[in-house]
Amino acid sequence: MNYSGEGNREEEEVGLPRLASFVCECDPLSEEDLEAIDATLQSSLPKSNNITSHSPPRRCLPSSLVALQLPPSLSFSCSQGSSKMRLPVIKFSGQIMYSRTFDDVEKSVTKFLKKLEEKKRKMLQIAIGFDIEWRPTFKRGVPPGKVAVMQICADPSHCLVLHLIHSGIPQNLQLLLEDSTILKVGAGIGGDAAKISRDCSISIKGVEDLSFHANQKLGGGLHKWGLASLTEKLLSKQLKKPSEIRLGNWETPFLSKEQLEYAATDAFVSWFLYQTIKDLPDAQDVTDKSSEVDGVLLPQQ
Repeated sequence: MNYSGEGNREEEEVGLPRLASFVCECDPLSEEDLEAIDATLQSSLPKSNNITSHSPPRRCLPSSLVALQLPPSLSFSCSQGSSKMRLPVIKFSGQIMYSRTFDDVEKSVTKFLKKLEEKKRKMLQIAIGFDIEWRPTFKRGVPPGKVAVMQICADPSHCLVLHLIHSGIPQNLQLLLEDSTILKVGAGIGGDAAKISRDCSISIKGVEDLSFHANQKLGGGLHKWGLASLTEKLLSKQLKKPSEIRLGNWETPFLSKEQLEYAATDAFVSWFLYQTIKDLPDAQDVTDKSSEVDGVLLPQQ
């Protein structure tokens, strides 16, 4: 079953092959500007005779004006709570190949392997975004469900979503998982590999954790990155993880449109982040080059 995403196909949703950033060239507001804005806001508020507080309200700029004064990486608050500046949402907008029977999964994987063979002729290392889903449990003593869905992606145009709880794992998919020459990349992929080993008796080879890979490039000590936090850090985009989908029933007879989009986006973002991270210089190389520059003696004028 082919499923084409109907979401916005603009570049900001698919992601760009570079780090996104936004810098405002506006001058900071003066105290006079703040007072003028404050007076305008106060005059527009409805008057009430029930106000008993004699302390002046805390001055707070409208969110649209605050956004012009702060970079996207910062958060701001006008009250006790805080509200993170909204980032564009990243979403897979290619074709989702959904399979739920043994024969359909086998056919989809066969086509996918042919595309990987074509890619191997052009590049030394092939990487696929990889993730799995299963039905969670909320009762003590009740184990979680077995692997229900597997999603894999190797480019921005196609993504496989395999409903394995109904189809089982054909031999060609097992060979793909056990092929160490094809990297399977994802956040926390070690845990996914261990679950597949327990549930399906298959040992996945060629796995690379995006969190470990990112720490090598970014430095700053070990950090346990999740897919959403890496997306925000490196792409300046938001990866939505609604709990009603993430913790939903992945063993349902047919996946919903929302489940399909969620699964495909996770695999796509895993692939896209790997492409982004591998092009970054190693943190140690950057430190060494910085030390070399600091050690150079400039000629005296």
